[in-house]
Amino acid sequence: MKVEKGQVRAPEIGRVWLNSPPLSLRQLRGRVVLMDFWDYTCVNCLRTLPYVQAWHQRYHDKGLTVIGVHTPEFIFAQYEQNVERAVRDLTITYPVVIDSNYELWKAFANRYWPTKYLLDAEAYLRYAHFGEGAYGDTEQAIQELLREVNPALEMPPLMEPVRESDRPGAVCFQPSPELYLGHRRGRIGNQPGFREDEIADYSLPGTLEEGQFYAQGRWASTAEYFESAAAGDNRIVVKYSAAAVNLVLASPRTPSYELVIHQDGKPLARSQATPDVRFRAAGEESYILVEQPRMYQLVDNRGFGTHTLELLCPQPGLAAFAFTFTTCLDTSSVPSEAAG
Repeated sequence: MKVEKGQVRAPEIGRVWLNSPPLSLRQLRGRVVLMDFWDYTCVNCLRTLPYVQAWHQRYHDKGLTVIGVHTPEFIFAQYEQNVERAVRDLTITYPVVIDSNYELWKAFANRYWPTKYLLDAEAYLRYAHFGEGAYGDTEQAIQELLREVNPALEMPPLMEPVRESDRPGAVCFQPSPELYLGHRRGRIGNQPGFREDEIADYSLPGTLEEGQFYAQGRWASTAEYFESAAAGDNRIVVKYSAAAVNLVLASPRTPSYELVIHQDGKPLARSQATPDVRFRAAGEESYILVEQPRMYQLVDNRGFGTHTLELLCPQPGLAAFAFTFTTCLDTSSVPSEAAG
């Protein structure tokens, strides 16, 4: 989305910074500024980061300053040490400002993760994009604003897509919607529903529907997350349609937690594993070791389909926040009848 020159001036920016001393738009006058609102638990944000990092490397010396604005979705992502760890693990090298009190989010009247705002050399808003995609359009806008400052700049060709699923012709099916597990925004299929802010026993029904999750065992229901509350047969079950599944997890009571994963009634095959999935030598049991509060990749089927995912939580202390489902595939992985 392009904005007419000189119409909307950006507000000033915040106080706590990573990778940089504090910056202000006043001191950045004369430079083009890309502000990327993101959260380290957000799958859509994580998928855009390789492009943002590459733009920083390509254009910093040509007059671009990239600023990541980390505005948290969940309470644990408000803490500076968690954001600092994520920035380090994700190898982000551009400046990041911590917006845990939503000051910048509100100043920009922002509503989405991720959102990119591009400011010209006089700190006027000139371009915005909400969500994933439009990487070529965004880079083109960066180049146009840099040329406004210095028409003689030599620009590189636009980046090639970093993933096959970002290329023209990729197929994106309609996945299951994002699914929260806290009672404030969550959808649970058990009847009579959440026992809000209580520890209670849950039993699985006979049939499962998409668009909600189901619980078995003893669980604590909070506004943000659903937490296993006793030793026993605790399970979270979700029927979904997608290619891959992610889940924001934490282990607030213990340094780590082993979460066992089954799909369609059996452990994951190695072909369905993600970088977060581990296997036991005996029996090939599939599990994830939850050590830090973050988004974990549970399963990657390498193809779109409908499945039932079952998370086995035999001990107390596993906190589950939100499922996300990804679905775009490059054409080489899609059957010809589906791609057509």
